[in-house]
Amino acid sequence: MPTTDQPNHPARRRTRRLLAAAAALATAGALAAALPASASTGGHHHRPGGHHKPVPGRYQDVQLLSFNDLHGNLEPPSGSSGRVTELQPDGTTKTIDAGGVEYLATHLRDARKGHPYSITAAGGDMVGASPLISGLFHDEPTIEALNKLKLDVTSVGNHEFDEGARELARLQNGGCHPKDGCYTDEGFSGADFPYLAANVLDEKTGKPILKPYWVWQKRGVKIGFIGVTLEGTPGIVSADGVKGLAFKDEVETINKYAKVLQRQGVQSIVALIHEGGYPASGSYNYDCDSPAAGGGISGPIVDIAKNVTPAVDALVTGHTHNAYVCTIPDPAGKPRMVTSASSFGRLYTDTTLTYDRRTGDIARTAVKSANHVVSRDVPKAADMTELIGKWNALAAPIGNRPIGYISADVPNTGTESPMGDLIADAQLAYGKQLDPNTSLALMNPGGVRAGLTYAAKAAEGDGVVTYAEGFTVQPFANTVNLQDFTGAQLVQVLKEQVSGPNQAAPKILQPSAGLTYTLDMTKTGADRVVTDSIRLNGKPLDPAATYRVATNSFLAGGGDGFPTLGQGTNDVVGTDDLAALVQYLTANSSATSPLTPPAANRITITQ
Repeated sequence: MPTTDQPNHPARRRTRRLLAAAAALATAGALAAALPASASTGGHHHRPGGHHKPVPGRYQDVQLLSFNDLHGNLEPPSGSSGRVTELQPDGTTKTIDAGGVEYLATHLRDARKGHPYSITAAGGDMVGASPLISGLFHDEPTIEALNKLKLDVTSVGNHEFDEGARELARLQNGGCHPKDGCYTDEGFSGADFPYLAANVLDEKTGKPILKPYWVWQKRGVKIGFIGVTLEGTPGIVSADGVKGLAFKDEVETINKYAKVLQRQGVQSIVALIHEGGYPASGSYNYDCDSPAAGGGISGPIVDIAKNVTPAVDALVTGHTHNAYVCTIPDPAGKPRMVTSASSFGRLYTDTTLTYDRRTGDIARTAVKSANHVVSRDVPKAADMTELIGKWNALAAPIGNRPIGYISADVPNTGTESPMGDLIADAQLAYGKQLDPNTSLALMNPGGVRAGLTYAAKAAEGDGVVTYAEGFTVQPFANTVNLQDFTGAQLVQVLKEQVSGPNQAAPKILQPSAGLTYTLDMTKTGADRVVTDSIRLNGKPLDPAATYRVATNSFLAGGGDGFPTLGQGTNDVVGTDDLAALVQYLTANSSATSPLTPPAANRITITQ
């Protein structure tokens, strides 16, 4: 909840805005106006003869600040999750420490200076898969931080549904948690900004569960925002989180509400889309529009951008945790800005939208955009430091508890990561406790939210793993489940990593010790898995034999594009996955004998 000295009180903020009304069906819209070469931006014209009020100029620059996929990272993320890569003029790259809301607040507040027309928007996944400081309190701390950041609007992302639609409604509207109650005497007032969910419908009513769109306005300037999450959200969220909900096509939904906004006289429109792409470069500042090999972008957002109505003037995207500022042609062939600011608050995007007061539209030829690093060389925002201190004090008795020791960093990067292997090993060990016949474990890479860092974060000492650090790695509270599969089914599971829904963007399961095989990336689809190379404890899989497999409950339900994992039999549901990791670290490491990170050599990759 905002503190009493918060200058941006919700009631006062809302008096200068036009909130969205009911919606109807629609299709494509009109092209954006072109800015004349001689156009000015902003300024005022005075009528001759006396003391008349100044008349705004025809063109007004509007600053759009945006970010995405914060995931409750209030404190600076550790390891590779807290760095960005910057391309240098000579073609080399360097890494920069980035992120943390104390720094994000300072950067955004500095960026707004001199820009009276400024909007701050986000592309979803503000909460969910969050570190302990936020996740332990059902992400109320993150909503408080976003209120202080003066976030104006965001789309929902898939992680906003981790705890279901009712919990999302509570984050929007406020109120104490129905199970855990209130954490502070002030209670929880909810988000000052609207969450937009245009393509998320209640199956019973057929209506959006939250506002589909929202309109920002100031002195006659009106810009509409439509928010959607990816249509495939049910495949990457637990079944309980999306129960009773329908997720509609992103393009059809955006085009529908663009027409609704136009009928209300709103011609300038921005789409907030929690779906993204894969840039050709890992550097945040690469030239996406370069015709050279280092430019370009691929992935789902490309087709979306090419089909969203030209009435939409810019697309703020997310989900893939990548950084890009690209122009992609709209259906009329005109270039349109498409942006993403990486994740975890490491970047923000600054876009200039030139508004034409005569047409009410954005002069598309004048749109400019760039990503900026949330560097840690600026003063911390005092109000964010206070907020972090308050919630850390509440979390400390739980979060500071040591759960294990490591001899070096355990990163979560790479096709097969040491952290992913460590989690799989922990789940195999726990599975054997439930059933000694457990043969192997598989972990989805998207569930490995961070690595473990050897250097001490606070006073715990180098190599010490705290509960808070473990929580950051596995924040979902999935259970560890056991299921029976045939050898033939297991081969099919491995092939589903690189085929079907996962063909364009493979999801490589992290294997427990003993499972080895070759992944030939020179081939396509399911052929990338070299079937003859698959071994379990040195022996080929028997297609007809039965194997006991440990996975988390998300995978056991067929999540992440693995339908065969949803066909297991003889299910046993165990404890939560974080508890299994804690148990493994405690049993297999000590201050004098720390755990050595897995070598991540179980999958042989041919490029």
